[in-house]
Amino acid sequence: MKRELEHFHIGDSYGGNQDWFPTFMMRIGGCGAETACDSSIYLAAFRGLAGLGPEPGEKLTKEEYIRFAYEMRPYLSPRMSGIDRLDIFTEGYGSFLRDRGETRLKMRELPGTEPWEKARDAVREQIDKGYPIPMLVLRHRKRKFRAYVWHWFLINGYNESGGAFLVKAVTYGEHEWLDLEELWNTGYEKRGGMILFEVEEPEGSGSHQEEV
Repeated sequence: MKRELEHFHIGDSYGGNQDWFPTFMMRIGGCGAETACDSSIYLAAFRGLAGLGPEPGEKLTKEEYIRFAYEMRPYLSPRMSGIDRLDIFTEGYGSFLRDRGETRLKMRELPGTEPWEKARDAVREQIDKGYPIPMLVLRHRKRKFRAYVWHWFLINGYNESGGAFLVKAVTYGEHEWLDLEELWNTGYEKRGGMILFEVEEPEGSGSHQEEV
């Protein structure tokens, strides 16, 4: 079974891209802010939380996205050690939500020390409900994941096929399918994890994913 959430485009870019940021620190350390921005734009467009970000779609330009990222920056500022804990993200993004007057969105942390099967079940549940998943990877022993080391990114789909469980990882304006078990089991004691969203929804609302 394959499920993918809807997402927004800015020109040819699949979501935002931190390479666009004009300052050095945001280009190398703005992944937390970018992930929060992409989450906000998705939630505004597809979950009815309109106050969280600029309107997506053809009207959303690269320049508007960059302005929004710098509005997010004070809440998830780049720092020397990076946003290397889940609670830094939930506290920073939680402050952004409060300042925007948004009380419906709740967050829950799933540490990377949990078994990968628990992460798989969480991904399945979140995507089925129509929520993207901010994910943090710290160090990783497999070189094929080097682009995700010390990095925040979004998961917005999964594909269960032939015994494998793949996730759709979104970062730098692109996406690719990764094996979650390999990605989750980094080989290091200190790990990242996932942020799980939940919205108090009105009656009659549904999830927004495509099933293949």
